[in-house]
Amino acid sequence: MRRGQQLLLPAKGWFVFGSLIAALLLNMIQGMGLWGRAAWTPDALALVLVFWTVHQPLRVGVGVAFAMGLLMDVHQGAMLGQHALAYTAMSYLAVAIHRRLLWFSVPSQALQVLPLFVVSHAIAVLVRLIAGGTFPGLPVLLAPLLESLLWPVVSVILLMPQRRAPDPDAHRPL
Repeated sequence: MRRGQQLLLPAKGWFVFGSLIAALLLNMIQGMGLWGRAAWTPDALALVLVFWTVHQPLRVGVGVAFAMGLLMDVHQGAMLGQHALAYTAMSYLAVAIHRRLLWFSVPSQALQVLPLFVVSHAIAVLVRLIAGGTFPGLPVLLAPLLESLLWPVVSVILLMPQRRAPDPDAHRPL
């Protein structure tokens, strides 16, 4: 733990899975929105999956990423397994670096997770191309950058409930 870093309360299970469901719904709404399934739009579910895989690797891991990927495939009508494979690889890499990543400050973490988002989008595009789809264009390169820029915002929002002060007690100085 870094010097001066605040001790966090444990994350509640309902909040972790509620935030995953909210991100899934946000992705679904985003796909039906004004710009449709634009290649440059950030993947909110990927952001939340990486966040919880880094911060709660025993609760959210490769299996949860695979299930969420299948749900995204079904919703988008994509080839079954496209998002599941991309999210699984991204989650595996997040588990691999989660201990090291927590030593960095949040802006530095954004640079560290950028390759995870690049790998995820590259796998999704590669699977789409192998299946006979068309290349979505160069705006697909913008999505991982936007996700990396959103990392500090997501970190602040998802860590907020854990930063609440515990009940004061005369016998607990923390």
